[in-house]
Amino acid sequence: MPADLRGKVALVTGVGRVGQIGHAVARGMGRAGAKLLLADVNAVGLADRVKEFAAEGITAKVSAGDLTQPDAARAAAAAAQTQYGGLDILVNVAGGFFSYGPFTEVKPEILDRELAVNFKTAFYMCQAAVPLLLARGGGAIVNFASIAVVRSLMHMSAYTAAKSAVAGLTLELAREYRDAGIRVNAVAPATVRTADNVAQMGEKQPLVELDEVVNTVAFLVSDEARAITGQIVPITGKAY
Repeated sequence: MPADLRGKVALVTGVGRVGQIGHAVARGMGRAGAKLLLADVNAVGLADRVKEFAAEGITAKVSAGDLTQPDAARAAAAAAQTQYGGLDILVNVAGGFFSYGPFTEVKPEILDRELAVNFKTAFYMCQAAVPLLLARGGGAIVNFASIAVVRSLMHMSAYTAAKSAVAGLTLELAREYRDAGIRVNAVAPATVRTADNVAQMGEKQPLVELDEVVNTVAFLVSDEARAITGQIVPITGKAY
């Protein structure tokens, strides 16, 4: 059965670019009935998403800002409160992969960027969203980790460290807010078939399909997954 998210308000980050994971996740949740608050640094992309989703009958509002900064994260959560009167779901898709190479060659600025884009965005968005979820009596958070946190990959030390921090944050928040009704899980996809990944790597290796990611996230935030929290869920498809 497809997830039923009717009546839910969902804030999804990292949705500015077509063909990427955040775009697909937001559209999938909208098709499942959720009202969307879309957050990204790309204001033009956000405006395009609203037009695109409106054509499908999906309700979407936006908050543009650099989510590596706490003020932008708070603004996104405040927009959900202003536009919809609250928040039920947070999905932290925003992230990126910026370096590949030996550990000893990772430059400080690359480490800082990996931590900011992958970990700080999730940390600050969770901080901003939790009070709204508590006001609703609970809710669901899904963070994006990576298969790298459960199956070691070569020459991705900075990225793996950042995504491992996301996984650790997920487990801690799941325990901290267990009794308050907030479920916190993370997905850990292998390489996903996105426009960027296909352009860079072609079809030489098996890729996780976007709908496999979308369906997993939609299930985890739905009421059908009400007994699931504190889990890091690998999504590998045929890639492993």
